[in-house]
Amino acid sequence: MTREALERLANRWTVLITQVLEHGPTRFNDLKSQLGVSAQVLTRVLRDLERDGLVSRQVYAEVPVRVEYALTPLGGTMCSIVRAVGDWAEHTAGPIREARSAYDSRRPVARKVGSAATPRLAGGRQRGRFKA
Repeated sequence: MTREALERLANRWTVLITQVLEHGPTRFNDLKSQLGVSAQVLTRVLRDLERDGLVSRQVYAEVPVRVEYALTPLGGTMCSIVRAVGDWAEHTAGPIREARSAYDSRRPVARKVGSAATPRLAGGRQRGRFKA
């Protein structure tokens, strides 16, 4: 079960939904527009969060029907963790970008298979390609 809880918290949509719901109950379409997520993905993640007891779903008998999602007390325990991860991401985004750039500049440029620079194997075959 510990692994399942970690996987739930590691889901990017769980983190983003938690950030929005931390500010209070939110309607489905508001979540969808704020997060830029498809209805299908949002529905799946919200159902999983509801099943795990992290989110509650409140249906109001109105025309049109209004549905709001909110963090449960258990779901609220994720807020400090999500905030800490968000702070870490904000503080390390620049250094990570710089590290990637430095790494990429040290790596040779990948060549297209079949180009003149592709090494030949025994039998006249090029790596990744058979001689016709």
